[in-house]
Amino acid sequence: IQESTSVYSGSVDGSLYLMKNQKEKLRMTMPMTLSFCYMALLWLREPITLSEFLRFVVEGHIPYLNIFQHFPEKMKLCGLDLKIFCVESWPVYEEVFNKMHELAAFLDLPRFPEITDSCFLHPDMLCMKYLMEANLPDELHNWTCRVVKKIGIGEVDFLTLVPGNKSTRKVKYDVLAAAVIVVVLKLLFLLDDHYEWGFFALLISSQTKMCIFYSGGLYFQFKKWYEVVKHSLDVEQKKLDEERAKYLWRCERPLFYSVKNRAKVLKRRQMVVNLQNQFGKLSGSVRRAEKPNPSSFQLSWSEENTDGSCFHGHSLKGILQEKCGLLTAMNPDYWLCTVKLCNEKLCGHLAHYREVDFPQSYHFVLRLFSFLLRIQPSYIHDEVCMIEHKLFSKKLCKKLKYNTVLRK
Repeated sequence: IQESTSVYSGSVDGSLYLMKNQKEKLRMTMPMTLSFCYMALLWLREPITLSEFLRFVVEGHIPYLNIFQHFPEKMKLCGLDLKIFCVESWPVYEEVFNKMHELAAFLDLPRFPEITDSCFLHPDMLCMKYLMEANLPDELHNWTCRVVKKIGIGEVDFLTLVPGNKSTRKVKYDVLAAAVIVVVLKLLFLLDDHYEWGFFALLISSQTKMCIFYSGGLYFQFKKWYEVVKHSLDVEQKKLDEERAKYLWRCERPLFYSVKNRAKVLKRRQMVVNLQNQFGKLSGSVRRAEKPNPSSFQLSWSEENTDGSCFHGHSLKGILQEKCGLLTAMNPDYWLCTVKLCNEKLCGHLAHYREVDFPQSYHFVLRLFSFLLRIQPSYIHDEVCMIEHKLFSKKLCKKLKYNTVLRK
């Protein structure tokens, strides 16, 4: 009886996965499988972030969507099992991240291997990667390292995962690194839709002797960087939206809910494939291009290009000044995204983000990194607010009761 039940209805425990029991949230579903894989990657400290891992899943480099078409022929998949393995939505960063922490605590795992400054997941390492991909000057890495060191988010105890420890904040390594870069850009360029656009014209008019250096393109200009990166970002975003819109959720391998209609479904599917092949030969349609190999970089910028589209080697000297032997920003101000943080456990976010409430320059930078990480801009905004409150904690206690702009 058990054997016949298994054949016609799928696995013996298949029906348990459809029961909505609040006490059993950690069933091994498809999203939970991603969480399990990411937990293993984190334990081994592999050089891959969660956002990159999920991007490889969406691009098909890691079997997940329509995964049953990769199962061997002898493996029977029917009945309720189809609802377990049939995924009809893209994996969500926040869901996979939270389930990974729940799973690690459920398994009662010990403290994970330490994330040191030589590890790929360290903010200094990831900032270097994202600065390259965002086509920003190499000199900005010195500033990101200074911010990381000043607020202590590069410490081993802060970065290393301790399952079940509710007193520490869960670290999203890729989001944290992107937020550090955003904060540095605010420190240097303010990103208030005024300073970053008019600064260079004012500087050139007041210091005419520096014009020749700016005309040579040696100094970084935010406006030119914005134009180049926005064009590439718009092209890649449109391409991504089209690919997602055209995605066929129904796989090539036929599905059947019982063994009885297996032969009928297979025969019908074979007829469809034969007709598609015949029409393809008659119309002379081109075969699909082979899938490109997975890459850590979605946007690439070559310094060998003569069109000036690469800003990696550009200097920041035009926006820096030396004080007491230390380079500081000429920009004297900084605006806070929020003065008071929300309760993350109750509200779900540290701060609220609406595009209309913030400058467009700030929104563009968030949009750039949200595309690279394939997450919502609000997640990066939360980390930015957290870093700002750590960076300006002393001044917040004294001066920021009602004012959101402060002097550095």
